[in-house]
This record gives sequence, structure tokens and C-alpha cells, in this order.
Amino acid sequence: MTLRLGYGTNGLTDLRLDDALGLLADLGYDGVGLTLDHMHLDPMAPDLAARTRQVARRLTGLGLGVTVETGARYVLDPRRKHGPSLLDPDPDARAARAALLVRAVDVAADLGAHAVHCFSGITPPETTTETAWQRLTGALAPVLEASDRAGIPLAVEPEPGHLLATLADFHHLRTLLGDPGPLGLTLDIGHCQCLEPASPVDCVKEAAPWLRHVQIEDMRRGIHEHLPFGDGEIDFPPVLEALASSGYAGLTVVELPRHSHAGPELARTSIDFLRRATGTTDGAAPC
Repeated sequence: MTLRLGYGTNGLTDLRLDDALGLLADLGYDGVGLTLDHMHLDPMAPDLAARTRQVARRLTGLGLGVTVETGARYVLDPRRKHGPSLLDPDPDARAARAALLVRAVDVAADLGAHAVHCFSGITPPETTTETAWQRLTGALAPVLEASDRAGIPLAVEPEPGHLLATLADFHHLRTLLGDPGPLGLTLDIGHCQCLEPASPVDCVKEAAPWLRHVQIEDMRRGIHEHLPFGDGEIDFPPVLEALASSGYAGLTVVELPRHSHAGPELARTSIDFLRRATGTTDGAAPC
């Protein structure tokens, strides 16, 4: 198996989307993790359908694959980071987030994406864990229906500090939902280093049957800070070998959302690092 490398547009927010996609293609990336947000492909814009068609043509022309990511900070509420979430006490607010995810599935279908990424959100104050899980499963129901119709997996990401924070939490969600076919996993390699009891290599092996999207960056134990490669503690060659051997065929996307000020340079150094870590330095796809 080969790894298909991508870079997230949430780490290239100072670039126009067309320029960001051109940069990634020139650097030799196989694809892009496209965050739906106001500066690139705005999911709330009235011309979304036309703009999506333009982006699809651009991706095809550049030979780039795509995953649709939904972690934009203020796309629904300009005053609440990631608000409202799927756990919001207000049913209408939860429905607004679910509707955004359904829209993301539609965009993904039009782009030919291999998955749609999402996360649970933080449990609101004075909300029991049982209530939070009930809200999450209810809010995800229409999204999973849309994913099933479109044939595009919904890849839920365990996120530090969220209700669904670990691989164990992902499996709990699967059980609550009855293990629906469209439900898959986004595995963030840095998050494995940050808080999983198992090593990143073992996390990859455990997660392999459900992997639908992978994010990658460096990180330190116990500190949720996305770092450029080499600035954290992860030993990447065995992690990349485990990914390549797992059967996962989607994109492995560099996730540096707080480094847009240096995005073009980090996109270059990141792919160079990953090629070295896989023993591939000639520009060919890593094996």
C-alpha cells in the first residue's frame, strides 16, 4: 500500500483557495483537506453550488484528491468558537450544526471527496454525560442518513477535551448508534500522542478497520498543541509504516491550523519530512 499525502487548508488561510491548491500540487501532494470556511469555500454562501463546481474542476485539473473538513471556528456563530455544536442544549442550535454537516456531505459528493470529517464538541456546563451522548446520537442521525445516500463516510474525530475524545469513545458511539455503515473514524496522529493510552503505532493498528480519514502533525504527551514535524515527541517512521500497512486508502493530511502565517513554507518542509520518514525522497508517492 502507498500513503497519499495531503495538507489542510486550515493551515493555509492566508492564501486564496486557488493559490493554495496550486501550491500543494506543485509541491507534490496527492490531495487536500478542505475546511469549509468563509475564506475558501464558504458553506453559508448563496453561490455555494457554483463555487463548488469551480473547485471541483480545479481539483480535477491539478490531480488532487480531497477530504471535506468541518472544523471551521466561527462559520456558524461569529462569537462562539465551534458554536453551536452537536451537543448544544438548544435543539434548534444542534439542528443548525447537523444541517451544516449535511451540507458538507453534499459538497463532498460534488467534489468527489473520500470522506467528511466532524467532531462531537465540548460537553456544555451542567450537562450530564448521558444527556450529551443522547444529544450527539440524535443530532448525527440526519447526517448519517445523508452520508448513506451520498455513499461518503462520515469520519468522526476524537478530539481532546470533547465528549468524544478517544478511540474508546468512538467505539462507544458506534455501539450507541448500532454500528451504522456510513460511520467511520478520523484518526489524528498527534492526538494519539497527546492522550491515548496506546502508542500512535498501536492506535493506527487498532483503528485500521474504521479509518476513513487521517490527520498528522507532531505533538507532545499531555499537551494539545499541533506542532510542525520534529518539534514534538512522535517517532514517525513506524507510524507511517503502520498506516501504509493498514489498508487505509484515503488521504493523510498535515494538520497545522495555527501556522497559516508560515503555511507555504511548512507545506514544503512537511512533505519533505514525510518523504524522508518513509524513505522516499525522489518525489514519488511514499510506500
